[in-house]
Amino acid sequence: MQKLKEANLYRSELIPVSGKLVERYNRCLKTLGFKETKLKFFSVDGVGWSPEVAEEMKDVHYLNHGDANPHGIIISPLQKGKPVYLPFHSFDREMMQHIFRTHGRKINDITRDSAICIDFDQDIDVFYEPLDILKYDDVSITFRLIDNLEDKQKEQLRLVDKFNAGNNFIDENIHQELLDSARTYGDLRHRDLKLHSLHFSTGSFYTRAFDGVYLLRDFIKTIVVFESKDYYKEAIKDTIHDVLIYHIEQPELVEKLKNHIIIECDLEYMVKTPNYERIKKFELYLNLKESQHPIREILNSKSLFKSYLNKIDLKSRKRVMGVELYLEKLERSNAFKLEDMVDQSMYFALHQPHSSLSAEHRDLIHKLLINIAPKDILFLYWYDKEQFYKNYEQWDDSFQDWVIETISNNI
Repeated sequence: MQKLKEANLYRSELIPVSGKLVERYNRCLKTLGFKETKLKFFSVDGVGWSPEVAEEMKDVHYLNHGDANPHGIIISPLQKGKPVYLPFHSFDREMMQHIFRTHGRKINDITRDSAICIDFDQDIDVFYEPLDILKYDDVSITFRLIDNLEDKQKEQLRLVDKFNAGNNFIDENIHQELLDSARTYGDLRHRDLKLHSLHFSTGSFYTRAFDGVYLLRDFIKTIVVFESKDYYKEAIKDTIHDVLIYHIEQPELVEKLKNHIIIECDLEYMVKTPNYERIKKFELYLNLKESQHPIREILNSKSLFKSYLNKIDLKSRKRVMGVELYLEKLERSNAFKLEDMVDQSMYFALHQPHSSLSAEHRDLIHKLLINIAPKDILFLYWYDKEQFYKNYEQWDDSFQDWVIETISNNI
């Protein structure tokens, strides 16, 4: 991952945590019922998730009490606008933006000497079966301050009232109580520490619950897409809910998404796009058995690309160039069938979210499509970074260079 880090493509916007912030982070973990970290230095993203702590805990979802109960931590106002690197839901970043838009000024004040624990509550204590995902509706976002700071503020105000009553201003015991409170918690008298609960409405989204599920319910009919075959097999036994259920590897899914005006594919348009060029080059890389030149040079040079295209076997060559061959033949005759000439995964990779979709829905569908056919390395980086990082480690060193160059040129 070192090359990605040097190119600022690997979790480059994490916030460093050390000193007092570590203490506050641990108090948040304890408040939320989690194990404290022993690390002295680590980093956090927009929702307070830390890759170093996750590695220490051996649990990437260490901020969750089960799939139905995710949490967050705010220890710094610098978390505002930062990426959420391992979102449990596709809407996690939007929820954090909602929090900072509403409570930004108070967060700045509170995090001077405290930290904020966040509960994302869907009114679901625990998931029992896969289609419990359908219960997601409104998320209630509630807040808790470490050290029960709001209660300490009330206690401090009570002491002030007591101090001002009668001749209590000469009572040294009250003096000491006030001083002890101020030294421990600061002057809380004029601080606004009340963070009222927020609500966030969910529509269509992706969740990591049940090993990954897409819930598409803003369209003609609700569609549930499972990444896990086991949970898919369990879900299709359901006879209560009127929803369409698919596994992400089912070819029928793409056709259904097209019928429901969720995705579209215009091959004549797509072959002229940078998306197609990236996908075609990735496909050549997959079909190269050996090369005398670095992969990066082959993919960046038209002459080398053609040279190596002619060196691979005919079946592989047709897989790489199938779309262009099909369109050429289609100009002369309608007798040719797409499924006979274009590799299915290549065809799926060239689909796009339907042009009628909102920006929010487009992002979600881009993520679904790149999980169906992960062939556009730029979109994989944009829409599923964790999968990108896993795939990246398996790629040829020179191909990694081409990937980094391609992504850097498009950011």
